[in-house]
Amino acid sequence: MSIPIEKMDIRGNPNIGIYIFTNDRITIVPPLLEEKELSIIRTVLKTKIIITTIGGMNLVGILVAGNNKGLLLPNFVRDHEYEIIKREFEGNVAIVKSRYTALGNICLVNDRAALVHPEAYPEVRDIVKDVLEVETVEKGTIANIPTVGSAAYVNNRGGLVHPDADEAEISYLSQLFGVPIDIGTVNFGIGFIRSGLVANSFGIIVGSRTTGPEMMRIMQVFGGR
Repeated sequence: MSIPIEKMDIRGNPNIGIYIFTNDRITIVPPLLEEKELSIIRTVLKTKIIITTIGGMNLVGILVAGNNKGLLLPNFVRDHEYEIIKREFEGNVAIVKSRYTALGNICLVNDRAALVHPEAYPEVRDIVKDVLEVETVEKGTIANIPTVGSAAYVNNRGGLVHPDADEAEISYLSQLFGVPIDIGTVNFGIGFIRSGLVANSFGIIVGSRTTGPEMMRIMQVFGGR
């Protein structure tokens, strides 16, 4: 059975993925979202919504990494922000003591596995494995891009990766994450998938500039099972 897909922007910005983190249980959004945007999120993603900044910043999607089992927050998260998330999310929540703070960009993860920026891997490997409870944590790039969390989007239904990824990479990622993987773009040709896509097992939200063909590819990957 297919799941819903909707277009959205945030204050006119189609790069919705830099502001929003979601899994199948919660969606974290910054306070700048308006009620019409919160309504789309509630309807499409069907999760509890947590409204907070991270370190006083609105870029939640870049700063948070996680899956349905756990969440990783950067070392500059403020105490009250941590407490809000810890109270609302019934899973593991940990602060990563690392110089790498854009955790959503350096980690690509679902409930089965994680792929991590090669330079960040030694620092974050153990906490990713323990807190997110994944079977495997690997280091690597996608289309020679080390910020793997920005170059792709993966969940428990599928994965979409930068269009420059080759067949060997696609096969490897599909095996690693245990889901179908395909190449695609968002927001009229942007290969940095995370910037324009927010999806969980219940629904998909894409940036407002995403075209019909791009949406069809996204639905084939995430929406069909």
